Amino acid sequence: MKESVFAYRVATALILLALTSFRAVYLLFWAPIDLAPDEAHYWDWARHLDWSYYSKGPLVAWMIRAGLEVFGPLAEALNGTQMPAVRFPALICSVFTHVGLYLLTKLVFGSERLSFFVILVCVTFPPFHAVSLLSTIDAPFLCCWTWACVFGYYGFIRNRFWGYPLAGFFVCLGILAKYTMALWLFSLGLFLLFTPSHRAILFRSGFWITVAISALSAIPILYWNSQNDWVSFRHVATQAGVPNAGKNQGIRWLGPLEYLGGQMGLLMGYWFVAWVGGLWHFRPRAEVDVPYRYLWWLSLPTIVVFGISSVKASGQLNWPVAGYITGIPLAVVWILRQIELSTGTYRRFAQVCLGIFSLLGLTASILLHDTSLIYPIVSRFVPPESESNPTPMRAFDPAARLKGWRYTAGEIDKLREEIAQKQGGVLPEIACLRWDMPGQFGVYCKGHPQVYSFGTVMGGRHSQYEIWRPNPTADPEHFRGKTFLFVGYGGPKLNEVFQRVDPPITITYREKGYALVTWTVWICYDFQGFPQEWLENNNRGY
Repeated sequence: MKESVFAYRVATALILLALTSFRAVYLLFWAPIDLAPDEAHYWDWARHLDWSYYSKGPLVAWMIRAGLEVFGPLAEALNGTQMPAVRFPALICSVFTHVGLYLLTKLVFGSERLSFFVILVCVTFPPFHAVSLLSTIDAPFLCCWTWACVFGYYGFIRNRFWGYPLAGFFVCLGILAKYTMALWLFSLGLFLLFTPSHRAILFRSGFWITVAISALSAIPILYWNSQNDWVSFRHVATQAGVPNAGKNQGIRWLGPLEYLGGQMGLLMGYWFVAWVGGLWHFRPRAEVDVPYRYLWWLSLPTIVVFGISSVKASGQLNWPVAGYITGIPLAVVWILRQIELSTGTYRRFAQVCLGIFSLLGLTASILLHDTSLIYPIVSRFVPPESESNPTPMRAFDPAARLKGWRYTAGEIDKLREEIAQKQGGVLPEIACLRWDMPGQFGVYCKGHPQVYSFGTVMGGRHSQYEIWRPNPTADPEHFRGKTFLFVGYGGPKLNEVFQRVDPPITITYREKGYALVTWTVWICYDFQGFPQEWLENNNRGY
């Protein structure tokens, strides 16, 4: 028995070591994908360290800044960009998430074999690979959720006092990454409330120690918002579709169906069914042990909360993903029982389904690392490029929005140098139409210039770029007379802001001969400031 336990642990360690090594090499030497818009936006946050930010807490910025300080020179030397340094912290978070999930499964089920299978499922699951490679808020958030579950188990199930403050610490840290982390406390409260043997814990010191330490996360967030017109609360209200918020769409009767379809798609259908099967098998009742109930209650409420909110506002597929962390062991146990405890045709059917969807997931995970591998397959379905649809392959490439940024930044660098030669060596400023673009050109352009957004005055929403000063919207005198390269679809409106605007330049990025991205760049001379009526109507929502 000891030998098998050791074997499973060694096998798991080797899998995680091999995956981590491959991903590190991939990011340094191969990765054909640039930073996602969110990643580049957080990179911009990382060079403006603060107690909090417009839409999120500060953890992702602190994490990326640490990555830049530790790995930045190595990334620049081997990759030519800071991209690997930005993403290495997410890679490290992913390792700890897997280790925590292994340990949590072992604690609840007492099986190294089952823990090993849980890690194997993660290896074949594309969303886990995406979280490992993209430095968004989900990497630290899921890591914190997982370890809050581990230490919460020690505290609330095994009655180890040290588990209470450690669970609170990881909830606190998780909230600084993503406000959704607060649902961990909500789920824990439901578990205690509806588990008769543990209900009294709600009134004991351990629970309130966890809550109190978790609440410390509010200090930097509230302090920063008190200095910035409470913009994070306005943003969250808009995202939730509350009354009077810019994103409020009334009652969305089909919202729950859209939400359900999105979650099924995210989990490839099969794993969603397995999750539902696991929840049904371990549903709270007299014969279900308390540890299984713990996983159940730490899974379902988060999924349900976002399902209910879909009636008011559409969300993103990844919003409820933390609910699946404790759902994975339940789903794996349910699948293994379908195979091991059944016979005949149904058993073969269960085995085939597991094999097919594991293979599909593994294949999708491999393609995720280089989506251009699908081009020969889908090329027969791609319509020809046209004026109305200049990038048809973009619709077939799921990673298209992560491509072409480095190339486009290189083209913008050439334009800036040409303009500087005509202006006595003075480089033009760079501005973009949307909030999700400036970070890309900041990270990839030479010298990492500060790039600005004209978003609110040209139809976009508010963002962090209105908070940082100086900026062209709030401080026109600081920029008056300057030349700008504007990336986006400004059109005739730019003539009301600048003395002269040259005809637009189109930059097209191609991969394996297929156009994936086109950007329109305008050279704008002598900034005059925005018309007063634009400034008066710049409250475009949050």
